[in-house]
Amino acid sequence: MAKSKTKTKTRHPSTESKKTERVYWLDHKRNVDKIFYGLVAVCIALFSADFFYHKHVNFPFENWPGFFAWYGFTCCVALVLLAKQMRKIVMRREDYYD
Repeated sequence: MAKSKTKTKTRHPSTESKKTERVYWLDHKRNVDKIFYGLVAVCIALFSADFFYHKHVNFPFENWPGFFAWYGFTCCVALVLLAKQMRKIVMRREDYYD
């Protein structure tokens, strides 16, 4: 086989990674802020909508405005805290399966 006469330039790894690094839309703080404030607006709209419709409840506390929002948030926080405690029980050494 004949050797190729074209030379390939070797680039420094740090300059090459800068040129080939792709920028995604969530890398910009402006876009992250749009999502955050959009979610806040949706939460406020849903919470305020709770005042304008009739609920068929089984228990009196379900009729409190925003009850299910607070209930869901509290349960989510409780799950995270419970998982952090369970990690202490379930966690194994890094080389456990070796």
